[in-house]
Amino acid sequence: MATLDHPSMSDLPIACTLGPAAIAARREDLLGTLVRRAEERIDLPNGYRVRFNAEEGLLRTIADVIEVERQCCHFLRFEVIVEPDQRSIWLEFGGPPGSREFLAGILDL
Repeated sequence: MATLDHPSMSDLPIACTLGPAAIAARREDLLGTLVRRAEERIDLPNGYRVRFNAEEGLLRTIADVIEVERQCCHFLRFEVIVEPDQRSIWLEFGGPPGSREFLAGILDL
């Protein structure tokens, strides 16, 4: 059985593949805007966990943001937790050591 050779998360550079102007535009339009909508933010050793009140269309918005962000920041890992009974939705994102500092810079946290 053949296996795909994928670099481990620790082998990926902590860098965005976009230029400065594109990063600034992205900060306002995607992950930054989503994080600012959160009701709570928890700092993790290598990223963040944010909590949202469940609302119509939020899961689609989160999925859309993840889809775009993973194209430019290959080192990021995303996890979505949907609590039962229409309660909170959590998004955790981060990566290898240094990711939280990188994210804080591009998200103005």
